[in-house]
Amino acid sequence: MPSSFSLPRAVLYDWDNTLVSNWDTVRAALNHALVSFDLDPWTAEEARERIKQSLRDSFPRIFGERWTDARDLFYGYFAEHHLEGLRPLPGAEALLAHFHERGVYQAVVSNKNGKFLRAEAEALGWTRYFSRLVGAQDAEFDKPHPAPVRMALEPAGIEPGPDVWFLGDADIDMECAHGAGLVPVLIGLGEGSGFDRFPPAHRHTDCTALHGVLYGLVDGNGDTISLQTAVETVPARTKPTP
Repeated sequence: MPSSFSLPRAVLYDWDNTLVSNWDTVRAALNHALVSFDLDPWTAEEARERIKQSLRDSFPRIFGERWTDARDLFYGYFAEHHLEGLRPLPGAEALLAHFHERGVYQAVVSNKNGKFLRAEAEALGWTRYFSRLVGAQDAEFDKPHPAPVRMALEPAGIEPGPDVWFLGDADIDMECAHGAGLVPVLIGLGEGSGFDRFPPAHRHTDCTALHGVLYGLVDGNGDTISLQTAVETVPARTKPTP
């Protein structure tokens, strides 16, 4: 990272495990569908490794020709429980507010169904931070395809490029950022084994850590100031392949 840089023009976020935690409900809904199909439920470790793609991309592979029946079971369970288990992750709202106050365009690109994504943002009172919340099935293709990135940036007329950051917790988020020409920013340890092919430009332990870096970047007048060594560079994957 250069010793001095400006705040991004736009920031796109993954949702689950980047800004919020709703993991237990996602896994419980998936296991409800698996058990209903006489399949073994997934452990927490298996689920974290496997649940990245959108449902329309992953369920045909998992459930075969009856994947739409499994989809209905998953959505039925999730619709009933997803707001109960929703929790903001540490520092997430402070980070959103920081960018919002400085006029940085913000949007979400998630592989969570768009209806549930927008309901969760509304429940948290976060819709004021985002100009668009793009979920699975909102665009022609889902993440990691660049189509939802373009949809997320459309209201501002911003083209994907190096002045746009993509924050996410998994290799699929970094793949999406690389494919769209964005700056890939990893939040957390990193889920997945694809970081050799799609490495993050830099990494922060959580949103609180990134907010702390950004707070130091901006002086009292909102102008950017020099940054020497505030971000950890990650040239390869963050943990060994299982």
